Amino acid sequence: VQLQASGGGLVQDGGSLRLSCAASGSIFSINDMGWYRQAPGKERDMVATISSGGMPDYADAVKGRVTISRDNAKNTVYLQMNNLKPEDTAVYYCHANVRWSPNYEHDFWGQGTLVTVSS
Repeated sequence: VQLQASGGGLVQDGGSLRLSCAASGSIFSINDMGWYRQAPGKERDMVATISSGGMPDYADAVKGRVTISRDNAKNTVYLQMNNLKPEDTAVYYCHANVRWSPNYEHDFWGQGTLVTVSS
């Protein structure tokens, strides 16, 4: 299973970006999907997650500015980020808990995509 993330880039303070992450490979089903971020010198933190049924959960730091969604037919998770701030600058990683057979599941991570917000 591979997760391919895209959509990062450089944006000005107050701007918007949409990240995408597609899972491919031997997939029976996907449980939770989500986005995490890691700023230089800091730990990786949860940004947003979404259950297989579409229930989202957001970190307090991004509530009201970020929307997570998924397309189960495409095994893809999205992160729409609005009103971006310089403190949102980080490498963003997508995550998926993939059930690759009826009895086995595993956590997979994407390669990371850099989001830079200039002031």
